[in-house]
Amino acid sequence: MALNVPGLIAVIIFYAMTLATGLWAAWKAKKNERNNTETEVAIVGGRNLNLFVGVFTTTATWVGGAYINGAAEIVYLPTKGFAWVHAPIGFAATFFIGAMFFVKPMRSKNYVTMMDPLQEAFGDKMGSVLFIPPLLGDIFWFASILASLGATVSVILDVKGFLSIIISACTVILYTILGGLYSVAYTDVIQLLFMIISLWICVPFALLNSASENIAYTAVHKLYQGPWIGNIQPKYIARWLDDLAYLSLGGIAWQTYFQRVLASSSSKKAMVTSYLSGILCAVMGVPSILIGAVAASTDWNQTIYGLPTPYERNESNMILPLVLQYLCPTYISVVGLGAIAAAVMSSADSSLLSASSMFAYNIYKKLLRKTASDREILWVMRLSMVLLGSAGMGLAFLSNSVYDLWFLSGELVYAVLFPQLCCALFVPGTNAYGSAVGFLLGLILRLLGGENSLKIPPALHYPGCVLVDGVYVQLFPFKTFTMLASLITIIVTSYLAQYLLMKKILPIEWDMGNVFRKVPSPTPQYELEQQVGLQTPENTEPPPDDICQHFSQK
Repeated sequence: MALNVPGLIAVIIFYAMTLATGLWAAWKAKKNERNNTETEVAIVGGRNLNLFVGVFTTTATWVGGAYINGAAEIVYLPTKGFAWVHAPIGFAATFFIGAMFFVKPMRSKNYVTMMDPLQEAFGDKMGSVLFIPPLLGDIFWFASILASLGATVSVILDVKGFLSIIISACTVILYTILGGLYSVAYTDVIQLLFMIISLWICVPFALLNSASENIAYTAVHKLYQGPWIGNIQPKYIARWLDDLAYLSLGGIAWQTYFQRVLASSSSKKAMVTSYLSGILCAVMGVPSILIGAVAASTDWNQTIYGLPTPYERNESNMILPLVLQYLCPTYISVVGLGAIAAAVMSSADSSLLSASSMFAYNIYKKLLRKTASDREILWVMRLSMVLLGSAGMGLAFLSNSVYDLWFLSGELVYAVLFPQLCCALFVPGTNAYGSAVGFLLGLILRLLGGENSLKIPPALHYPGCVLVDGVYVQLFPFKTFTMLASLITIIVTSYLAQYLLMKKILPIEWDMGNVFRKVPSPTPQYELEQQVGLQTPENTEPPPDDICQHFSQK
């Protein structure tokens, strides 16, 4: 296979167009700094994101390379099929549930990041611990989608995948550093439009290829493989529902979602944005589903690809670019590659901005250096983008292993962080003690459940755990069980700690986190005197502690 020069030129033009859009958006962000702080503009875009841009950037963030490649792969797999494609309905449910329950509490209080209510409820230190799962999730997400792009480019353009990974990462880091949310949002508009047009251009050519049978027939009849419509055996129903709940609820507790919510000018506009994004996100899954159906209906022996089939070669994860390469004309496959590149970049910049925003604002400013200036926070945010982006770029060369790590970290967000966010927003009285115990329990239960993709066998065998081809499979909905166990633990432990300490069953001195007592700092006058070295018999010691018992207020 020779280098696809026209395709390479087209991809370069697309990258140049994306970078130009990002730079223009950075200039627009500078203009908006007159009325807002630089940090606020970088993180939430000055809270004036219009509805059109808001819908497109929210949708583009979810419709990434993993989404469009993954949906096609699941439809194609003989062991899965369309019945196991959760993403379109799951992501739509995420936005609908978010709009109904989470948007107003978050936007009405003008939070800057998703971590704000967690730190408000459980304290800055516990909030920094809760920052770990989404941080790992964003880094692994960034790496996995870059890896998918590298593999796609190597199939269609015959270019080394690591080159596309490096170029894509550098482009994303550059325009995200310069423009923050403005650059991310406006490039998302270009990228999503490109995805919509490109994927739908490719679908008719794939459907009409002579090597492919009518997908309406193969949906319910066995031809080259089993019917692509798939089926859900009764013993897998609980597992199917568990995966759906994970995608529907686990997608809420992410900064990438709330960054768009908090950037809207009002709660009402944020809710409308979320509803419309849910609909558009589901629609964006249709081309990938059709391409997966075509792949399952193709006699690969009639193509240059030949036999054995992609499934037999363990290349099912590359089924979308393989269909573009071998069932579509060259110029159409290049268009499809542009769609994948757009999908990757639209998600990569969002994950990078998400992690750096939470680190700079919630960790550096609130925990490490509370007196930091706005300019200092902005530079910390930019530096963290470079460091996190470089780490993700390095991890991208691990390919499938990174995708598995991202999936596991996403499950940790569902099992550990989602119940914490629910308690912080909707359960008054929950505190740092409940948060800490709930976090540990959720983490332990999820890790004990094992992860087959990472070859981690389950140490805890739930009911229905069966051995399939030498691998244990959990048929019990253990992800949702872990989330609910963590949620209940947070509430019970919080109120138990409150009861024991406030009723003086346990000494108030045991309140090591100062949740129910407040030890004020020395008075400003005393601090001033200490700085200038004034020491009199009256002020050689700080004022006595005034212990005030109180309940945590949300």
